[in-house]
Amino acid sequence: MSKRGLTQKHVTENQIVLERAMVTRHYTMSWDLDKCIGCQLGPLCCPKDALQHVEGKLESGRITQKPSVDINADKCVFCGICEVMCPKHAISIEINGEWENPALKNGAWPALRESNLFNKDAFNWDRKEFVINNCPTNVISEDAGNHTLVVDDANCIRCRQCEIASDGAFQVTQPWQGSVTLQREKCLPGCLACADICPTRALSIDEKGQLVLADYYCIKCGACMQVCPVKTTVEEYDVSFTSQGVTKSVKHQKITNSKELPIYVERWRIRHEPVQSGAWVEGLLKMADERAEMIEMDSKRALKRRDLLTALLGGREILEKE
Repeated sequence: MSKRGLTQKHVTENQIVLERAMVTRHYTMSWDLDKCIGCQLGPLCCPKDALQHVEGKLESGRITQKPSVDINADKCVFCGICEVMCPKHAISIEINGEWENPALKNGAWPALRESNLFNKDAFNWDRKEFVINNCPTNVISEDAGNHTLVVDDANCIRCRQCEIASDGAFQVTQPWQGSVTLQREKCLPGCLACADICPTRALSIDEKGQLVLADYYCIKCGACMQVCPVKTTVEEYDVSFTSQGVTKSVKHQKITNSKELPIYVERWRIRHEPVQSGAWVEGLLKMADERAEMIEMDSKRALKRRDLLTALLGGREILEKE
């Protein structure tokens, strides 16, 4: 029996791959499980509910098996929306061996507005190794021939640690605006799981073994809330929206116990290219919180915060020299 048109799923320890061979189009999507942190965004944005969160395992408050995702091959339609929204760039999609994202190409989903720019003339080159060593995804390198630092932009997670490490020579635009709140008194004794899963140093463990928050580095992925043993409680309600003359009602979930959570991430708004799409409106309703707070902190204020510098590797030594 021919398998043409049927989705094949291949799973290894480090990767999930879906393939669908059509007459003229061969679709391939892959999930890098080493990069995946089991965040909230993938399952929330999937229009077909094909992505399921896989719980991690904790022992004495530390992660022994990190959370991840699984994919229902029968539901996935290879739209590519999860690839756009993945904050760790753990997902890739190809059609006939070349990158192509149907959701972006067909205008069903917008490209995100995000960037990382470097001003070499404003940079103190004594900090070169400090900046490179503090990039959590190792995407910053030196171009000695042009006397500059370069960023692998396709894999940058916009954590903004290079902004602080470079004293403002890097300028990063994050797609999500929002907030993160740590209530350490609500944590279970000895639990540091959120620091284990955090892809940046927004949550880290200080020299005293205490959990600390450097909120400016948060990329609003929500992985910390997913792994936290103190779980959210939610209530559902209907939200109606109109797109291109069609009115639709969708379920929206509201967290009802935010004041009891040790860690709480809110996503208020997202920077993106213009788009008119019912799929985008519906996805945004699922991913973003209903209320918008004050505009998040800007880089000028962040550069003055000593706590953000001390959260970086070698940051205390930098302060001692100043």
